[in-house]
Amino acid sequence: MRLTVIGFDADDTLWHNERFFQLTQARFAELMADHAGADHLGERLIEAEKRNITHYGFGVKGFTLSMIETAIEVSEGRVPASVLAEILAAGREMLSHPIELLPHVRKVIESLSDHYRIMLVTKGDLIDQERKLAQSGLGDLFDAVEIVSDKKPAVYAEVFARHGAGAEHGLMAGNSLKSDVIPMIEAGGWGVHVPHELTWALEHAEAPVAHPRFAELPDLSGLPALIERIES
Repeated sequence: MRLTVIGFDADDTLWHNERFFQLTQARFAELMADHAGADHLGERLIEAEKRNITHYGFGVKGFTLSMIETAIEVSEGRVPASVLAEILAAGREMLSHPIELLPHVRKVIESLSDHYRIMLVTKGDLIDQERKLAQSGLGDLFDAVEIVSDKKPAVYAEVFARHGAGAEHGLMAGNSLKSDVIPMIEAGGWGVHVPHELTWALEHAEAPVAHPRFAELPDLSGLPALIERIES
């Protein structure tokens, strides 16, 4: 089995991201404490995010709009404009958060780039994802960058065919079972789960542990050895 393209997710696979959403959500709970408890507010926010994905997509902007919508709903329209302004400010702060690479990322990508095409496949807001990639210092290591609206089997089939020999000769590594692993396996490729300590509730899924093209690694350092086993 010869792999031609190794794909990587971005957020919480290459660099920290979810921590900033959780910090902002904690701030949101403080701002809305007079109207709803933190648990109830969190449940209503998740419901709003789920409704709004098809309208706003993934990322900070959709999250911020969902917080505003939730604030209006739980307060029955009584939330002060000053609180809405603080929610907007918190969203803007998220769009400038610093980039901190996860362990082993640069070393692993550099070691694989001599033998495979390396591709970044991420979803979310185009401008924000481009900013994070530029600030990560990893941009020159990728042969291709795909910023997609969602990660579905058809998307993986198309991008791995365009940049390599098809999904069946590709591997995707990421922290989300729902977005990075399962749809890649359904497209015919390898899906490698690299868990992160923080995962958005809407990215949870059951691991396909019995599938022959599924693997899980505690961190990216084991990826070169796994690829060697796949190709042996």
